[in-house]
Amino acid sequence: MYFLDPNSIEFPHPSLATEEGLLAVGGDLSTKRLMAAYEKGIFPWFCEGEPILWYSPTWRMVIDPRHFTPSKSLKQTLKKETFTVTFSQNFKEVIYNCKSIDRQDGLGTWITNDMENAYIELHKLGIAKSVEVWQDNTLVGGLYGVDQNNVFCGESMFSKVSNASKVAFAWLCNYLVENNYDLLDCQVHNDHLESLGAYEIPRQEYLNILQKK
Repeated sequence: MYFLDPNSIEFPHPSLATEEGLLAVGGDLSTKRLMAAYEKGIFPWFCEGEPILWYSPTWRMVIDPRHFTPSKSLKQTLKKETFTVTFSQNFKEVIYNCKSIDRQDGLGTWITNDMENAYIELHKLGIAKSVEVWQDNTLVGGLYGVDQNNVFCGESMFSKVSNASKVAFAWLCNYLVENNYDLLDCQVHNDHLESLGAYEIPRQEYLNILQKK
């Protein structure tokens, strides 16, 4: 584990991370540092009150959008056209909901106020993007992430009604296929992502794909 130089945005090589994927501590959440991190397959992940922790997992949870197949029930939901989807039109609302929504699995609590503001700044630069899912003109689901040209690094998603986040995920996969992306990066394993078809690949394989751009 390495302590970052506050006067430099350089990161150690991802292969130097611990077995748990922890690579470095410290630094800040400036747009320049975040951009430098994502370009090397590194992302911040910490809780309020902790120092900034930077990770590069040994095994990366990903999905090839070209191979994404919606479940039978999700296909039926998509056909019903119950939801309307927009792209990167309400980023602030999406990240706020990802941060504040109450969910049993605890996901989302790691989005600190500083992190929320940092990704809003990335969005202003066109680097962080969101998918919004609407029902009767109300935002009911969505997701956001960081665009790396050939890889979309998903950060978090939320759902206020059944299937809303799955609709956002399916829409994003279709968008990535249409625009020739190689991967949707889901970062670390969780059962929900696995149920959507995500799987793990070694860090170096992920870095090789990321560095194709």
